[in-house]
Amino acid sequence: MSKPLVFKPINIARWLIWSSFAILLVIAPVVFSTGGSLSLLSQIGTLMIFGLSFNMLLGQGGMLSFGHAVYSGLGAFFAIHAMNLVAAGSMVFPITLIPLIGGIAGMCFGILFGYVTTKKSGTTFSMITLGMVELVFACSLMFPSFFGGEGGISTNRVIGQSFMGITYGPQIQVYYLIAFWLFISTIGMYAFTQTPLGRMVNAVRDNPERVEFVGYDTQWVRYLTLILSAFFAGIAGGLSAINFEIVTAENVSAVRSGAVLLFTFIGGVGFFFGPMIGAVLGVFLTVMLSDLTKAWQLYLGVFFILIVMYAPGGVASLIMMNLRVAKFGMFKRVWPAMWKLVLAAAFTAFGVVLGVEMLYQRTLEATQSSVINLFGVTVDTASHTAWLVTVVIIAVGIFACIRLKGGFSHHWGDVNTEIEEQMRRAQA
Repeated sequence: MSKPLVFKPINIARWLIWSSFAILLVIAPVVFSTGGSLSLLSQIGTLMIFGLSFNMLLGQGGMLSFGHAVYSGLGAFFAIHAMNLVAAGSMVFPITLIPLIGGIAGMCFGILFGYVTTKKSGTTFSMITLGMVELVFACSLMFPSFFGGEGGISTNRVIGQSFMGITYGPQIQVYYLIAFWLFISTIGMYAFTQTPLGRMVNAVRDNPERVEFVGYDTQWVRYLTLILSAFFAGIAGGLSAINFEIVTAENVSAVRSGAVLLFTFIGGVGFFFGPMIGAVLGVFLTVMLSDLTKAWQLYLGVFFILIVMYAPGGVASLIMMNLRVAKFGMFKRVWPAMWKLVLAAAFTAFGVVLGVEMLYQRTLEATQSSVINLFGVTVDTASHTAWLVTVVIIAVGIFACIRLKGGFSHHWGDVNTEIEEQMRRAQA
């Protein structure tokens, strides 16, 4: 007896989201076409893949890894060696598929290292991964023939004859290569979340004892997830090798692992698109901001602390919470209190930035000049008046934030309580 036909309507919203994502990747170089925008966009795309692969462990599996850079870094080394072999004529392989070599290398090392690291979970897993990244980093200095020593391994991405005019010499061609792999990898990692394994790793994250009770091996669930995560991390490493044309020991360091953890957490580990937001903010805070001020690391640290304290779900959680309020038509009730609090916070931030930049000028650049230009205003850091004005700005901003925070919290709490009540009624 044949099964009855079941009509499944097309998920219009999902098609619109993915189509918009593809269009955004295509038109991004047209919108941001000045200076080093293409280089920044390329770095953002690579970091997005790296962050999404890391979030397969942390966000979906609850595995806090301090050694994820091992897989992307080793993938980058294998990719750049493959490029050098192609340049020497020892092998024939298209540059377009070089990231696949990085992905396979990352997956192989995921099979090797993951079997050991996933035998434990929680804090023990984190400590083992930290030891693993330090071990690989030490090996990078012990085996200079493969890792290139302190200078690393360099290459030339323009290899062989061009195909339809594509040589990967111009940065725009490299960007579109990264955009192509970003789109494919994002689809692959999202598809993983819809698979039985993806659902099971969520269950292992939330209640491993219950998963074991129903007959699943939690270690194998974590192990298989880490292997897939390492594959996509290796793809990111291969793209990085093509983009920068050099790979050094820093690519397999704990610093790189800490950076992806930081940016993924800032973006939001509880949301699939959170690491993508974190990648944009990460490149801005480490690349663009470092060109503007020497205090960029201080700002990065303060921003991370504020996210942990006031938005543990990351920037993505702030976006989704406000979208939910807007969806239920209640945003107009919180907006009057919200814009005042945002304005007070911006005023406080202005005072803090002014004070930090003045302090840096006095301590680091005092031998050159005591005058700096901030926000189009010339400030003499040797003037007591400038310091007094800065202190007053910070004090007034903090006072305003304290006064306005209570009113905003009251309105925000009432609105979200009503929304949750409406959702409970709808479910009933």
